[in-house]
Amino acid sequence: MVTKIDSRRILVFLLFAFGIAWLTGLVIYLTGGIATSPTIASRITLAVVLLATGYMGAPAVAHLLTRLVTREGWSGLWLRPHFRRGWPYWLAAWFLPSLMTVVGAAIFFLIFPQYFDPTLSTLRASLANSPRLGHLSPWAVMIIELVAAVLISPVLNALATLGEEFGWRAYLLPKLMPLGGRKAALLIGVIWGVWHWPVILMGYEYGFNYPGFPWIGLLLFLWFTTCASIFQAWTVLRAKSVWPGVIGHAAINGFAAASIVVTTGHPNRLLGPVPVGIIGSLGFALVAAAIFFSPRALRES
Repeated sequence: MVTKIDSRRILVFLLFAFGIAWLTGLVIYLTGGIATSPTIASRITLAVVLLATGYMGAPAVAHLLTRLVTREGWSGLWLRPHFRRGWPYWLAAWFLPSLMTVVGAAIFFLIFPQYFDPTLSTLRASLANSPRLGHLSPWAVMIIELVAAVLISPVLNALATLGEEFGWRAYLLPKLMPLGGRKAALLIGVIWGVWHWPVILMGYEYGFNYPGFPWIGLLLFLWFTTCASIFQAWTVLRAKSVWPGVIGHAAINGFAAASIVVTTGHPNRLLGPVPVGIIGSLGFALVAAAIFFSPRALRES
């Protein structure tokens, strides 16, 4: 077990992770930003391609480059699945994000019932405008979509989230563990949030028209990444493998917008019902608090 902070390699890793991502963000900004990025294929914009490759892949590239530049070697990649001993954390990573999202959305709708749409009017209108799908029941479509989001999206999104997790959880987390699991998870949450700031400034997650733009959005996303970081660190450390982190991150992304189907009107995204809102994030906050204050949860297994 490492007992001393490897400051040099951490710095090199962060320089690569931020440098590659933020340069990619600059290209996105100079080519129209996220909102007005040029289309390069059927409804696929240049921003989407650059976000999925150069930006989200930057931590993984930083991991590999740091090992090469500092001649660290290739041991301790955290790529072995360790499924026999880590399977409970795989399951937690797979299913808890959807539950946490539902809890946050439920709290939001209890506080702001005017935004809850039990009639699924938005989905009904969408189906009515589709010749192929107009005969389907909105409830059946919603159930199919939600089940797919829970069961399938963690697999479909895993390739995209591996780029971040192989950097943040497979490299930076072990490097920071001499600080203790709690401090390491909190610090990575802050770093992870700040790393997203260029795209938050370009309207990612919250748009532009909200009170306190852009500072409230920047700080609020920092809150969400800190809660998510604690959850992600728990699954990775207990399984001693990056793969639960990959699955958990993919599950978060895949289910995050599920509440939109029962939402009407224009709720403030700073509040919810999606989990990046302060109320929508309460499911993640509750789980993060339970993990954080558990004596052994954030220790290496």
